[in-house]
Amino acid sequence: MGLLDILLGRTRPVVPDLDQLFGLPSAAVTLEAATGFTPTGQGAVCFATVEGSAFEQTHREVQALLDADTERNGPAVRLERDDFGYSWLVSHRTPDELSALVNDLHAVNSAMEVNGFGPQLLCSLAGFEERAAGGAGADAEGGAPGRRLGLVYLYKRGAFYPFAPLPGARQRRDNALELQVKAALADDLRIEQDLSRWFPVWGAPGL
Repeated sequence: MGLLDILLGRTRPVVPDLDQLFGLPSAAVTLEAATGFTPTGQGAVCFATVEGSAFEQTHREVQALLDADTERNGPAVRLERDDFGYSWLVSHRTPDELSALVNDLHAVNSAMEVNGFGPQLLCSLAGFEERAAGGAGADAEGGAPGRRLGLVYLYKRGAFYPFAPLPGARQRRDNALELQVKAALADDLRIEQDLSRWFPVWGAPGL
């Protein structure tokens, strides 16, 4: 990095490191011990929406690759578009299959990279929910689900951050929980230190 870059506040781009995703299973153990949140088995990869036959072919290849997993018990991998126009490739596993879910997320990112769509990749997300006495995600009477949490991997930053939307229709987040998770996982994951980059992912599949 040159002097001019330093003076102007420019930083060298971070090289994406998809292997950081493999830290999620061990981080999940720490997270449960510290906060009581456990995996939902749901995750997704977000990217800027791409049109055209090249992407359609990549999508078919990714879906065929993941759906060929004979151990998969959940729904087929699917493509969704959120209210903000971004696309998500969504994978469902059982809550005890976080390692398999991480493999799915890694495979999707890798396939996008190999086929030239790396610049469109934005983030990957693994979903967690608050453990409750009556079963994960619900109270003892089978009431409304508890709090949700996403561990979000920023592709272009090579780092994670927690996103904790508060229950309800209004777009509000639990900043205290996010900071608690940041502190708890400091030794397990590469955490994004610039809080301004902890972008909200309202309505993300898996949350």
